[in-house]
Amino acid sequence: MPSDSITASGFTIACLVPELLVTDIRVSLHFWRDLCGFSIAFERLHEGFAYLDLEGAQIMLEERGRNRNWITGPLDVPFGRGINFQIAVRRVDPVLMALAACNWPLFMEPEEKWYKTGDVETGVRQFLVKDPDGYLIRFSQRRGTRSAA
Repeated sequence: MPSDSITASGFTIACLVPELLVTDIRVSLHFWRDLCGFSIAFERLHEGFAYLDLEGAQIMLEERGRNRNWITGPLDVPFGRGINFQIAVRRVDPVLMALAACNWPLFMEPEEKWYKTGDVETGVRQFLVKDPDGYLIRFSQRRGTRSAA
């Protein structure tokens, strides 16, 4: 971490933090906080803003039309086409159980996948889900490494 890193509310703000425009901050918070397990690091709900953290993965949510207008083109649902946000977690099962409990559909069912990462392969258990605005989220649990074939 750079020596001039910013801290707020007792944690260090990551060097890269995506800020997602959302339709309704409260609906988005239900998904991100209540189902996916993120905690609110700080919020300004009167401005439609929340800064979230889960095991060091950080994301900002901003309700569109409530603050500055940083929209560079048409913003049609689903938002974030062409990108997925990978979130590394210790265990994917708690998120899967919370989503299943409220019948939230998965975009991709859980799978175990091995990716070549240099001289080894790194294994993950992962699944994909869309948030209320259609952003594609990939939760990934590390499974270890093995020799590359």
